[in-house]
Amino acid sequence: MKTGIHDPTIVGTQPTSGAAVAASTWSGIWADEAATASFASALATSPAMAHATLALQGDLGAGKTTFVRHLLRALGVRGRIKSPTYAVVEPHTAIDCPLMPAGEALAIWHFDFYRFNDPREWEDAGFRELFAARGLKLVEWPERAGDFLPVMDLIIDIQPDDSLAHPTSNFDMTEHPDEARRVAIKALTPTGQLLLEVLP
Repeated sequence: MKTGIHDPTIVGTQPTSGAAVAASTWSGIWADEAATASFASALATSPAMAHATLALQGDLGAGKTTFVRHLLRALGVRGRIKSPTYAVVEPHTAIDCPLMPAGEALAIWHFDFYRFNDPREWEDAGFRELFAARGLKLVEWPERAGDFLPVMDLIIDIQPDDSLAHPTSNFDMTEHPDEARRVAIKALTPTGQLLLEVLP
């Protein structure tokens, strides 16, 4: 996936060399929603998460937003967590985030660019300022923003797999509740590599 040219005015880290990136991957299976929640909780223990930018790939209904909800809960976000499909971005604040110093909240932005018809909509919407701010950015459908986005720290690709269906699962991530998920993750920066280190 082409995620754009790194803009030095946007908070983040430089991409790693090609050799390092090739070795910075993780793949596995989320058998059910409990496995998704467990994975999100593990990822939320990494201090690098506090200033990371994550791309979430997968078809409609693959489970991207469900994963985000579990991740935000693990980071200490309270209250309702809405999908940003119509609003394009939903801001969150994790007041009791274990990754932050006492009394300091973690700012989180959840983006969904599915409805973009032109990558220039990203620039027109003023998102450059949000990506330049410190905090966690979670991006669904990043390819629809084209080259305007900074380099992602981590790309998380989530895909249903009928061959991994769990007959007793209550997996409610799509209209196909019994499907497990194949997950492939790639780190593109040193921050992304730090995130991979906490994964089981």
